[in-house]
Amino acid sequence: MAQLKNCPQCGEKVTAATQKLQSVYEKIELPPIRPIITRIERYGGQCACCQTEYVAPVPLGMEPGSPFGSSIQSLVTYLRYTHAISYERLSSIFGEVFGLKISEGAIANLLEKVKTSLDDQVTQILHRLRRAKLICSDETSARVNGHWEWEWVFQNQDVCLHVIRPSRGTGVINEVLAEHRPDIWVSDLFSAQKNHPAPQWQVCLAHQLRDCQYAIDAGDRIFAPGMKRLLLRAFIIHRRREKIDDARLKRYRENLQERLTGILNLAPHHPDGIRLRKRYGGLIDNLFLFLEEAGIPPTNNSSEQAIRMSVVFRRVTNGFRSEWGRDLFAAVRSVVNTGKRQGLTAYQSIQQALSIDGSLFSPS
Repeated sequence: MAQLKNCPQCGEKVTAATQKLQSVYEKIELPPIRPIITRIERYGGQCACCQTEYVAPVPLGMEPGSPFGSSIQSLVTYLRYTHAISYERLSSIFGEVFGLKISEGAIANLLEKVKTSLDDQVTQILHRLRRAKLICSDETSARVNGHWEWEWVFQNQDVCLHVIRPSRGTGVINEVLAEHRPDIWVSDLFSAQKNHPAPQWQVCLAHQLRDCQYAIDAGDRIFAPGMKRLLLRAFIIHRRREKIDDARLKRYRENLQERLTGILNLAPHHPDGIRLRKRYGGLIDNLFLFLEEAGIPPTNNSSEQAIRMSVVFRRVTNGFRSEWGRDLFAAVRSVVNTGKRQGLTAYQSIQQALSIDGSLFSPS
């Protein structure tokens, strides 16, 4: 608080009561960061009565093993798998910024321990996914040991599961879901996604808009322009859905289907128009499913957003050198993206998952 005792012009004495607040601003600094080292001394002996040898127990979380606690594990995991920082740079950062000497080998050992710690969280995510009524899915390439594999994401508004497998086939979906059959599937038109186990399927309309625009740019003037306008109208209805009553919404759905029938009756000459007409002729029931139930999204953008960091990580690091590194990355992305759906930041999600009794989910 900066106040004057005397007038800067004439020197007359002034009181605090006569002064008004003129401005407020802040200066921010970080305190010196240094590791907190706790030394554990365990005592023991032999009982004079029964001759039993004993060793005093230690507090939970202070067991023998790696000297690096959950706070260091969380920060290393966060920097490595959210900011794609290499082991060499991580070692340098911890030494220069935090005053903690940690070798690249120690970082690798620490992350192996992190993977074991995250197994329970991933299992919880998987169990919740296997009870979900709606699942959105997508996949992208991943490089493991110099070979191409596929990172799959299965997610909804509550959970997000990442797995990396050598296959891009339907077998991955069957492996992840086991016997579970969700009510609704949301995805693109990739063949494995088309073989999903759900009875209802919402096709990602963002992909369809792009394909229609491509056909228009390629020269189709008959089919693609009308189809694009129809899809855009469906998006507008979806955005205004909360203000539309059920009877009016039903009329909108019927009108969309009527317009779709009219567009499918067109006879385009351009190859791209012909291709799109054939495609949508087989997807009549899968384009506007999102207007029948409020929780169904019209696009699969949430899945693409979930794997966006995976694409960045692949480009920065060129992939994984081991299967455990691959699986750890998938576990971390599962935890981070599930935590995001619970209102947590990436760092908070990792901290919560690695805490002694932590869980990403509130007790139900």
